[in-house]
Amino acid sequence: MSITGELITETLEYDYGREVTVYVPPGPPRAVVFAGDGQLISQWGAVLEAADVPSTMIVGTHRPADETLRLHEYSPGFDPERFAAHERFFVEDVGRWVRKRFGVALPAGRTAVFGVSASGEFALAVGFRHPNVYGTIFCASPGGGYRPPSVMPSSIPRTYLVAGTREPFFLENAARWADALRDAGADVVMKERPGSHGDAFWQEEFPLMVAWAFGQ
Repeated sequence: MSITGELITETLEYDYGREVTVYVPPGPPRAVVFAGDGQLISQWGAVLEAADVPSTMIVGTHRPADETLRLHEYSPGFDPERFAAHERFFVEDVGRWVRKRFGVALPAGRTAVFGVSASGEFALAVGFRHPNVYGTIFCASPGGGYRPPSVMPSSIPRTYLVAGTREPFFLENAARWADALRDAGADVVMKERPGSHGDAFWQEEFPLMVAWAFGQ
């Protein structure tokens, strides 16, 4: 599927150089989604163009090639120091670069953090830590390395969770988060869809997430 907007990839100074790919919509962005697994999610601008959603920029921070390192960056329990370093890069450095490079600085109410599988855990963790930056969390098929804390924060972003009927491990994790968020009084949506763990399933849900968060 071709796009009308533009894809721009640059390498920022983190971990010997880490690429970030930005989908720049054809019109002025009315919302922005910051995402882990950026080499994947940044390519989904076409599905937003085909949907009835506001003009939305996608800022995709690439994951490392090593899967163990990816888990350490995305889930705070494995290697807290590595997680914290990547969190600073994602929240502070990438955010500053987007403001300078593209002139986009939207309020938290127009900003989401998004992840799938392991990066879904990252979206939850970062959203919880920075509700003043990300007003919404999009989380698809989260892994089980990061679980709801025993004491939930007082300020929780709006959260949209989705998982597939053919990925029971991830569906269980998503449902656990949905229950914990509801118990904490958060604004949460939990979608259980026919589907399995993979890009096509997540991509199909993405415009529904954007429409829910930012209006049609």
